[in-house]
Amino acid sequence: MNDATPKIERLYLDFDSFFASAEQHFNAELRGRPLGVVPLDSPHTSCIAVSREAKARGVKSGATIRAARQVIPDMVFVIARHDAYVRLHKRILAVIGTILPVERVRSIDEVVCHLTPSEAAQGKSLADRIKTALAGAFSPALTCSIGMAPTELLAKIGAEINKPDGFVLIRAEDLPGCLSHLDLRDLPGISKGIGARLAAAGVEDIDALWRLAPKQARKIWGNVEGERFWNELHGIHAERPETKKSMYGHGRVLPRDSRTPDKVEPCARQLLLSATRRLRRDNLRATELTLGFRGGRGAEDGRWNWRDTFPAARDDRTFMRALSEGLHEARRTLRFSPQAVSVTIHGVVSDAEITGDLFGGTLEAGSDTASREKWETVSDLMDTLRKSHGAKALSLGVQDEVFGGYVGAKIAFGRIPDEADFSEAATADEDTHFLSF
Repeated sequence: MNDATPKIERLYLDFDSFFASAEQHFNAELRGRPLGVVPLDSPHTSCIAVSREAKARGVKSGATIRAARQVIPDMVFVIARHDAYVRLHKRILAVIGTILPVERVRSIDEVVCHLTPSEAAQGKSLADRIKTALAGAFSPALTCSIGMAPTELLAKIGAEINKPDGFVLIRAEDLPGCLSHLDLRDLPGISKGIGARLAAAGVEDIDALWRLAPKQARKIWGNVEGERFWNELHGIHAERPETKKSMYGHGRVLPRDSRTPDKVEPCARQLLLSATRRLRRDNLRATELTLGFRGGRGAEDGRWNWRDTFPAARDDRTFMRALSEGLHEARRTLRFSPQAVSVTIHGVVSDAEITGDLFGGTLEAGSDTASREKWETVSDLMDTLRKSHGAKALSLGVQDEVFGGYVGAKIAFGRIPDEADFSEAATADEDTHFLSF
């Protein structure tokens, strides 16, 4: 290896079937059994995670309960407990930190560590030390796959190649041959849309992807991400600018018996209030609100969206008034039964970005600066009381119960809820919630 050859500098750790493995860790009776984790206590929902035992028998994440039972009649289903998974995640980070500093948390079950030359030289023995530490702190059910490589992208690919409980070391001098057996869609960052663009450009396998020039990749992706992907794939670190928070939003797939206005509207309000609390915790304001509904296959048009704008706000009253207008419009014009609802506040700005003229504007007809400041004080006071007396201590208007709980506090790709996001009482680790159907 000459000095110009990229060296091993990244370790990517990816937990195997994390939600399902977490439940098997918490409940020893579930270990070794095919298990599905579902979001709701309903027979009409789908698995958001399945255990390795279920995967080995042909059930994939996203399968409906009915489809899973057709493959595995005795499959066990449990209801997701997001607060328990977040607590476990924090304990896991502490254990990994005893071996290596965690540089980036990419999701609830994926972390990146930067390696010094001496750490990289340990190779598989370093990965084994991490796995041994995790096994000692938790249980054999909670396993991870680890990749080591010159860049984060290559290390992530390595972690995914040999699941579950695997380890792959990708050296620059072994590229691209060590990846040639993979399908293009196996690579992180190549979505269905990017895959179609690559195919249209005559790129149908790893070797052809490797032969692209950086500028060709940029053209196919349509932006600088293509060039960044090319660099990472070739073992060259691609620096990315810090992202700025641009929106706060939550969505919810609705059970079949919760698709009427009297059930959908309380859900939308709770989704909004969760987003506004997060906005205030980050000391920001928003200028737009979007309400969206999605129907099932065959629904007329399939999607419905409504948008409103207003001077930069941070108080619940402003947002709730905007949402009420959107819900009124939905009652008037929505032509299908919604299967999912989403509420997003965006046009995010800080106080430093707002001019005096903007603050001199009105939030609504007949309002003034004193009114705005009053409702901001009310919202701040309510946040403080919720923090000291519980998330359900008080609310602006009726606080309706929403089926399935965890409104605004579900784990999403790239987002791990804060403790303050959870409004329900914490579930004990050992308190498995089994599907009742």
